[in-house]
Amino acid sequence: MIELLSIDLSNYCSKQCPFCYNHSTRNGNTIWEPQEVIGFAIDCIKSGGVKAVSLGGGEPFEYEGVFDIIDALYPLCYLSVTSNGLPLQNDETMNCLKAHKPDKIHITIHRPDNESEVDRVEHQMDQISALGIKPGLNLLVGADNVEYAKVVYSRFLKVLKPDQIILVPQRFSNTPTPKQLAAVTLGRTFQSPSCLLKCEPPKNFCSVSWDKNVNYCSYAEGKQQLQTLDYKGLMLALSKVRFVSCETQSV
Repeated sequence: MIELLSIDLSNYCSKQCPFCYNHSTRNGNTIWEPQEVIGFAIDCIKSGGVKAVSLGGGEPFEYEGVFDIIDALYPLCYLSVTSNGLPLQNDETMNCLKAHKPDKIHITIHRPDNESEVDRVEHQMDQISALGIKPGLNLLVGADNVEYAKVVYSRFLKVLKPDQIILVPQRFSNTPTPKQLAAVTLGRTFQSPSCLLKCEPPKNFCSVSWDKNVNYCSYAEGKQQLQTLDYKGLMLALSKVRFVSCETQSV
């Protein structure tokens, strides 16, 4: 049973990180219409028992219609948004969040060695909390920045609980070992993707990409196209997935 559903709204992102799993760029495309996202997610919630929906991208706060989606889904499920945080520097975006609140916003730090990025994200955590939205941190860890990640992790433990911080190993190159990732927390219990120790399809999660393809993992190849935008279409696409580890990929 799929309980956790991730939907990438586009592959447009003005930040354009070279290691993005979604290959998002400033020239990225948008295929999902807001009402399509809403109808698809609602059917998955009501017909399939999905309990939580995560909106990603691309950059979801650069997707026109994201607040319509938030308003429609928030009453029906646990709703989170994953952002690079840059649009939250815009007063208009923050004002919209006052009236259109998801349950949680995860902000990603891509460069723990970049002090200005770390400072910005910490400030935005305070802003999100002040709006009554739970903040979360996705800390991207590369093999070459483990020591910086240690400092950032300890710093954010002063403002967040451990269950609000997710350590994300960088793919598809510069990937840290599980031991390196664990070193970031200095022996503390931590959260990371379930594939850290073993690559296999998760039992209750799936990802729908910006081009309406489906797999059990956001990173993996072998995605299958949605034939219909509903829970039945999701299950049909998943039944055709030939799961391939992302370790075979390169960017």
